[in-house]
Parts: sequence; C-alpha cells; structure tokens
Amino acid sequence: MMRQLTIIFWSVLFGEVIGYIGGALEQLSYNPGEIGIVAAIFALIVVNSITYITNHSQPAKGSDNK
Repeated sequence: MMRQLTIIFWSVLFGEVIGYIGGALEQLSYNPGEIGIVAAIFALIVVNSITYITNHSQPAKGSDNK
C-alpha cells in the first residue's frame, strides 16, 4: 500500500511540473486537478504493469521450463 501511495505522490508532483511547463510552452490553460489525476492513473498503470510483467517473466524454481 505504501508503494502505491509513493507512486501517486511522485507522479502527481512530476505531472504538475510537466503540465505547467508544457501548458506554458503550448499556451494552453493549466488545470492542476485534471493533470494530477491523469498523471497518477498513468503512473499506476505503467508501474504495476511493469511489475506484473517482470514478476512473471522468470520461470518458477524447480519447473521444467528453462
């Protein structure tokens, strides 16, 4: 649970910074709530999918699949 909260915290923080800079460069409006939610959801999906893939990429110990 703490890992997920850490991911959410840092992704919102980085998302806000990137969103602010990107919005200024493209002259778009800055919506902090929307940017934070999108960044948190994207980060959770990416990190959890990478974790799932790497945990299932190695065969179980003692199996015949080598």
